[in-house]
Amino acid sequence: MLKKLPVLLSVFSLSIGLAACSSSQSSGSSDKANAGFNPDEAKGIEFKELRSSLGDIPKLEGDVKLGAVAKAFENEYWRTLKEGYEEGVSKLQERGYNISIDVKSAQGESDEQGQLSIVENMINKKYTALLLSPISDSNLVPGVEEANKAKIPVFNVNDGLIAEAPNYVGPKAIQNGELAAEWISNKLNGEGEVAIVVGMPKAFAARQRTTGFEDYMKDKAPNIDIVAKQNADWDRAKSKDLAETWIKKYPDLKAIFCNNDTMALGVQEAINDSGKDILVVGVDGIGEAYDSIRKGELDATIDSFPKYKSQIAIEATLRALGGQEVPRVIWTPQALIDSANVDTSAEEIIEWTEPEFAE
Repeated sequence: MLKKLPVLLSVFSLSIGLAACSSSQSSGSSDKANAGFNPDEAKGIEFKELRSSLGDIPKLEGDVKLGAVAKAFENEYWRTLKEGYEEGVSKLQERGYNISIDVKSAQGESDEQGQLSIVENMINKKYTALLLSPISDSNLVPGVEEANKAKIPVFNVNDGLIAEAPNYVGPKAIQNGELAAEWISNKLNGEGEVAIVVGMPKAFAARQRTTGFEDYMKDKAPNIDIVAKQNADWDRAKSKDLAETWIKKYPDLKAIFCNNDTMALGVQEAINDSGKDILVVGVDGIGEAYDSIRKGELDATIDSFPKYKSQIAIEATLRALGGQEVPRVIWTPQALIDSANVDTSAEEIIEWTEPEFAE
């Protein structure tokens, strides 16, 4: 692998600029569902600012039953998000909160109807609030509309995007791509052929990660040539097959950016088999990606720290239930992880502290 230079990028997004959004990869249903809402470009607040502006988390009366729905637990990222939800609730129980959480997922990352059925069941059981990470930008819209009618608070956590949800909690997805592009450009001294493995085009995060990567290269590294771009639907085997084709077709390929770590690990398998020297950067920061970086295989990942993201989502939910005016968009931390900081704790990288509580 290419020699890595120490790099540490921990990004806490403070930008609140508004900009026009376009995405040629969006499906018609996604465009209609999102109705122009883009949390990357909306007026938002970084989670530390949330704490400083709203103060202590209010004490709640009565029982609180949260329902959280992830994409699919077959992906380690969503299992880690679940662990964060459960850890956050455990901490609250220790503080005397009468709170519980039910965390479920679809059978797979293409089971859109199954995921919607889970949400509808939680609404029928009158859960206190819902924290939802949809498979696509439209599959949970009917459920969210029903929750809104029932006055059940809904927080859209991470991705896909639910324009109908009153609140969004997650990192700026476009910065996933920007961080990866900046790192790759620096490693290649601004020149060379690269490729992009896209996730599922119906997913907001996939589109934004790809756009961030492409726009960075266009604006700041014009001598980087993106020679190929194709979706692999978050699938490891598909991404491996795709990389095998590209390695043969583009003998001068220098780097591949993947929209998630699962696909990046598949790409890395193909590169290992080929004996080529090609940089690979993924997104999510799953444990297997960290292990691969430690082994000198995968080069980098953009970690959005799902264990802490889910706890931030719970915190925002409690604030809303307690009557505080929570901003429409709350941005959570992310950082580029490579060999320089792979053994640094997440708490240190994102400067994590526990929130304060009202007595």
